[in-house]
Amino acid sequence: MPQILSAREAVAGIPDGATIMLAGFLGAPEALVDALVEQGARGLTIIANDTGFENAGIGKLVHARRVRKAIVSHIGTNPETQRLLSSGELEVELVPQGTLAERVRAGGHGLGGVLTPTGVGTAVEEGKAVHEIGGRRFLLELPLRADVALLHASVADRAGNLFHRMATRNWNPLMAMAADRVVVSTERVVEVGDLDPDVVHTVGVLVDVLVPQEGRL
Repeated sequence: MPQILSAREAVAGIPDGATIMLAGFLGAPEALVDALVEQGARGLTIIANDTGFENAGIGKLVHARRVRKAIVSHIGTNPETQRLLSSGELEVELVPQGTLAERVRAGGHGLGGVLTPTGVGTAVEEGKAVHEIGGRRFLLELPLRADVALLHASVADRAGNLFHRMATRNWNPLMAMAADRVVVSTERVVEVGDLDPDVVHTVGVLVDVLVPQEGRL
């Protein structure tokens, strides 16, 4: 059974320099991000779809200067990320969205990487192993893992089984597989057996901590 903690308690042990996966696609765990900003960890590496907006989601960590490196598919919605990148205060590794998802999936499944034609013949190819298969060239993209994944669920049961509504299903289940510790903020906690197995998108064995939305336990 996962622990049930407050947001502050859940992020208290995250150290400076940690690598953190953060789900996006309207699924950013706002309470956990706020608690992490308050907690003060610095020099973080963030793996996410994007860096959010200036004052929302992951963007709060960027704005507070807590992020050293961001591995993301785009930064277009956050001007602060662009300013910090231009000034050299933030390192950004831009990864095509599909490639990013597959690198996280590879990390979660214990694979050595993923072969993709995306980026062949461009600047993306620089420094990467290239393999020719069936007359086509593929880049070897390495797996991604994190010390902690900060995720969001629409509903969780007390065993940690999770339901992710709509687009929040895109990243949360993938990232739950690819982190050493998985912390999930949830809108609602129900009893074991109340969540239909057909709508479980992330299984409870992966979840270490549940953080219920205030008043919803």
